[in-house]
Amino acid sequence: MGLLDGKVAIVTGAGHGIGRGHALELARHGARVVVNDLGGSVAGEGAGRDADLTVDIITGRGGKAVANYSDVADFEAAGAMVAQAVEQWGRLDVLVNNAGIVRDSAIWNMTEADFDAVLRVHVKGTWAPCHHAAVHWRARAKAGEQVTGRVINTTSGAGLVGNFGQTNYATAKAGIAGLTQTLSLELNKLGVTVNCVGPAAATRITATMPGAPEVIEPDDVPEDTWNRMDPAVSSPLVAWLASDESQHVTGQVIRAVAENIIWMRGWSDGPSISNGGQRWDATRLGDQLATDVFGTRTPGLRY
Repeated sequence: MGLLDGKVAIVTGAGHGIGRGHALELARHGARVVVNDLGGSVAGEGAGRDADLTVDIITGRGGKAVANYSDVADFEAAGAMVAQAVEQWGRLDVLVNNAGIVRDSAIWNMTEADFDAVLRVHVKGTWAPCHHAAVHWRARAKAGEQVTGRVINTTSGAGLVGNFGQTNYATAKAGIAGLTQTLSLELNKLGVTVNCVGPAAATRITATMPGAPEVIEPDDVPEDTWNRMDPAVSSPLVAWLASDESQHVTGQVIRAVAENIIWMRGWSDGPSISNGGQRWDATRLGDQLATDVFGTRTPGLRY
């Protein structure tokens, strides 16, 4: 029995790179996969049939997959993508949101169009498939079925710690982490878990950065070898999160960087100060923060 036998999955942005790695891994463990890819450039321009490349690899290995060429940020198209999975195989169990683009530049050079385009693909392109998948799972739950749905979103180091020249991309990826946490609360009673993976690899997107390594496609790396920049490095984690074994894990952000899997704890309470029920005094606040919060002054310098 495969880890994902009987499961039906959608992987967006799966024509190349990390998405292709996820689709191949899910199929390897028995899932039937809708391979989505608009087929555009890394800047989100144009369209093509790149999804066919991944479908051909999966079917050539004996798996089951169909192509979908939708723009995931198009609300109606995202709904049709979910409907395709249900019509093809009768259900949807796993949604992996991976599609994304980049249009990098420092904020003083970035255009409004480039900001809007990146936010649209990453944030709305994650939210829209989630909406339609949630509607599907809620209907099944209301019909009395025990649902074990899975949503696995994609963030990045840029969204978690920032990156120069990527105010659009970093904002989008941080937003996806917030979306993940909220969806995990909303979908919990339906039996649906929602988690977020932050992969790192040599992809078409990273290749746009200065000094980046050459692009690697997952099928270029033999399964019995190890390459720390292989786009499929995070795919075993995604496959496990897609499985029934992960039912106890939801609302989490987990990075997969080379040989390391890292649980990200996100924003948490640090040192604090109290005003004793009084209004803060701006002229004194700096010294209080410096000594008791930031630790940049010794307590002896406190007023």
